[in-house]
Amino acid sequence: MIVTVPLRATIRVAAIFSVACMAAEVRADDASPWQQDTHSAVRLIAGSRSGAVLLGGIAFKLQDGWKTYWRTPGDSGVPPRFDFSKSDNVEAVTVMWPAPRQFDDGAGGTSLGYKKQVVLPLRIVAKNPDKPLVLRADINYAVCEKLCVPVEAKAELAFASVASTEDATLSEALNAVPKPANIGDPIPFTIRDVKRDGKNVLVDVAAPEGKDLSLFVEGPTPDWALPVPKLVEHAPSGVKRFAFELDGLPPGAKADGAALKLTLVGGDKAYEFNINLN
Repeated sequence: MIVTVPLRATIRVAAIFSVACMAAEVRADDASPWQQDTHSAVRLIAGSRSGAVLLGGIAFKLQDGWKTYWRTPGDSGVPPRFDFSKSDNVEAVTVMWPAPRQFDDGAGGTSLGYKKQVVLPLRIVAKNPDKPLVLRADINYAVCEKLCVPVEAKAELAFASVASTEDATLSEALNAVPKPANIGDPIPFTIRDVKRDGKNVLVDVAAPEGKDLSLFVEGPTPDWALPVPKLVEHAPSGVKRFAFELDGLPPGAKADGAALKLTLVGGDKAYEFNINLN
């Protein structure tokens, strides 16, 4: 059977198809193809281009039940590593980290990271804002269920869009990055005090009653491996108290005066405190 299609309908269909193809091309320009692994996928995304400082991101998708790690993995795990040195017209790249969640690592400890999907925002400084910029990334990370599987991927993306289709995704990812704060700041929940008790460090947090909080601690360099702070059952009135031991210091390192980063997470809000340990 032969079906005759009016010329006007044919033109309308062709126009719709052309618009769809243009949209697909725009989307392709703002995100690199997914690099698929057995249990995950990763790609680069680009924000709108304006000036010498650009916003991009590394997007991860994970199969149900699998996780990947934060910059500090906790009691076990492998932090992601990124190499942008093969990029064109890129002066510097800073990786920003949305607040992680904590998981039982299956060996009696706690690991820190992400499940399902996450976007790590990138702050990219161009050498010359008037020239084309191509970001190339060697991405090394691990995905874990009961066992961990290392993944190596390469991604490449040109930053060209004046108005990127990924701006909303990047804005959401930026909102999940912990905000800088100081001890005692008048924010929804805050660190009130940090003190040492022998080999233990005690962190007192002021928060609304019933607020579910997590606290993570990092040393001044990546080779510090401090334990994940634990909530103390019997805390002073009006505060939640976390405690951790000064274990996992690299050889020769001193705790006195060490610059620590404390990340306090509660629901969809998170804050980052930089302190010097007395």
